[in-house]
Amino acid sequence: MPVLMQLRREYSESKPLQGVKVGGCLHVTTETAVLVRTLRAAGAETVWSGCNPLSTQDDVAAALEDENVDIFAWRGLSKDEYYWCIEKVIEMNPNFTLDDGADLVFKLHEDHPGQASKVVGGTEETTTGVHRLRALAKEKKLKYPIISVNDAETKWDFDNVYGTGQSSIDGILRSTNVLVAGKNFVIGGYGHCGRGIAMRAKGHGANVIVTEVNAVNALKAAMEGFRVMPMIEAAKIGDIFITATGCNDVITGEHMDVMKDGAILCNTGHFNQEVSVSELERIAKAKREIRPNNTEYKLQDGRRLYLLADGRLVNLGAAEGHPSEVMDMSFANQFLSLVYLAKEGKNMTPGVYEVPEQQDQLIAKIKLQTMGMKTDQLTPEQVRYVQGYGAGT
Repeated sequence: MPVLMQLRREYSESKPLQGVKVGGCLHVTTETAVLVRTLRAAGAETVWSGCNPLSTQDDVAAALEDENVDIFAWRGLSKDEYYWCIEKVIEMNPNFTLDDGADLVFKLHEDHPGQASKVVGGTEETTTGVHRLRALAKEKKLKYPIISVNDAETKWDFDNVYGTGQSSIDGILRSTNVLVAGKNFVIGGYGHCGRGIAMRAKGHGANVIVTEVNAVNALKAAMEGFRVMPMIEAAKIGDIFITATGCNDVITGEHMDVMKDGAILCNTGHFNQEVSVSELERIAKAKREIRPNNTEYKLQDGRRLYLLADGRLVNLGAAEGHPSEVMDMSFANQFLSLVYLAKEGKNMTPGVYEVPEQQDQLIAKIKLQTMGMKTDQLTPEQVRYVQGYGAGT
């Protein structure tokens, strides 16, 4: 993670986060550990929980604890244990939050509104969390400024596309060892994440089918050469299904009723509500785990459906999440956003803020340098041309 390491070297001397206590609610992976160490090198105190019951790498959590990080996370949490961990973070009175999915922010607002009012600022990592926060801000209930790291170009045009695409396929292969080539590969949603998965599935030789509710996104998928149809039609012919929408009930019992024997179901959206696991449990007469993160559900008519990672994020539940090279830019955005909030947060009103373009450009420039690449520079004449309006035909 060379970008983050360069920032660590730069800010370990000035320590702009001295006196800052960051409450983190984010997948506990090796990449997250690099971010935590960078925050601490810049002077911050950190307290951490995972943001998904299946995404914590226990060895990483143990290593951070050995470094005196207050961390409350382990793989396989129950729902009650998950929120207990978040409550432990809140008990440590963080004055900044770093969230992935906004569960920490919402727990603060719902159960500890007085404490939420004292938080200086926060950041949000993922699309689902940003949607939740914008809804909260729209109702004038958000109590402090939060920077939408997810919407940085150096985050969602890379992490969401290339990270999700590769790691989701990785999770499917680890939990099934299925041959992707020649399969009908159904993707629910064609946002940045869905597009990344489609690219990788196509590269493996799959026949990619996209389902969408957004006409523009559906048209984009069609122009990329993918078939577009409603989920109920795709359900009849699909071999592998993955949801990437940030919505609920994308695949329901109605779709399961018409699926092929042997169809594989998984999700890469933040919450486990995209594939209706409750309906799958209802229509099944038996189930068994046939290999790690792969549960076979036998239906009344003898058909078998295979659910991966309990319907949670397959890329983290059944694999290791995004590769470090792409998380480098996302977590550089997290770090720089917190540095900015430490300086300006008290002067900002509650709301959801975009990452400045200058930050995107800086991170992209550093990343290119670490890859041994350079860009051209505009000449003074070119600057005048693109900033002016006098030139015509």
